[in-house]
Amino acid sequence: MEYSFHFYNSMAETGLMLALEKTLGPLTAPPVILCIGSDLAVGDSLGPVTGTLLRRCGAECGFIYGTLQNPVTAKEVKYVNAFLRKTHPDSKIIAVDAAVGEESEVGLLKVIDGSLRPGSGANKRLGKVGDVSVLGIVARKSAFSYSLLNLTRLNMVYSMAETVAGAIYSLSLRGIEAKRA
Repeated sequence: MEYSFHFYNSMAETGLMLALEKTLGPLTAPPVILCIGSDLAVGDSLGPVTGTLLRRCGAECGFIYGTLQNPVTAKEVKYVNAFLRKTHPDSKIIAVDAAVGEESEVGLLKVIDGSLRPGSGANKRLGKVGDVSVLGIVARKSAFSYSLLNLTRLNMVYSMAETVAGAIYSLSLRGIEAKRA
């Protein structure tokens, strides 16, 4: 199952939160939010910017890996899976990453029931991560996708990150309220 919302849509944050809630199902432990990317290219920084915004929310968001200060890049993915499964065996993993797509998809935020393969937009063959994926389409797919990530507007990436972080924060608050009830 896949859900898509354009980041300009005023209901995108709520839609993402509801899609994550439906895709994740009931949580028995706080989720792990794995924010993949690098600050070396603006278009690849969706994950770390999202992680940084979530860190400001505090511990109630779950376990956050990948921030601007301590990014989790595609290179670390092969080590991350084993680490997360050992460290957080009962937690579901939400993987957040930037992606490239068709011209008409640029600006979409997608929630996908299943893992993602980081670095595939740069033709890297790496392992899959996550139980649920949140992808932000930041540039169009082309033979020069990696160079296009350097031409991506920071405002778009930051706005997308705010939407994703807001959705995950709202999801965590709903989980806290459900446990109290």
